[in-house]
Amino acid sequence: MLHLAYAKVLDGRARFERRSSFQTWLFGVIRHTAREHARREWLRHNGLVRWWQQRKMDPGLGHEQVEEPSRADEITRLKTALTRLSNRQAEVLHLVFYQELTIQEAADVLHLPVGTARTHYERGKARLRRLLGDRSEER
Repeated sequence: MLHLAYAKVLDGRARFERRSSFQTWLFGVIRHTAREHARREWLRHNGLVRWWQQRKMDPGLGHEQVEEPSRADEITRLKTALTRLSNRQAEVLHLVFYQELTIQEAADVLHLPVGTARTHYERGKARLRRLLGDRSEER
């Protein structure tokens, strides 16, 4: 996916207009490219989830294969919870956790005041905790 963002820069579809730092602009291009990619992958993911659920229901599975779906279920729960966050909350969390940016840098990429980005960050984490719940009691 990163190569698609670089291709946009190289072929001129994304232009640096010096309204921000180069790093901020580049992360913006990457962010927009990732969103385009995510839209396409959404349908593919839903097909895989349905396939996995059908596989889980198959009575012919051995004991070794029964343990794996709990990991897949956890991933599915997390992905579902992430879709229930606001776009801004999900974007800020992605930039901070996966791109390893500071909240200030994430705010710059998203063209937000740092206080607003910090609020989205904190509210997003809190909402994920509520949506996922503490499952340690179930084990």
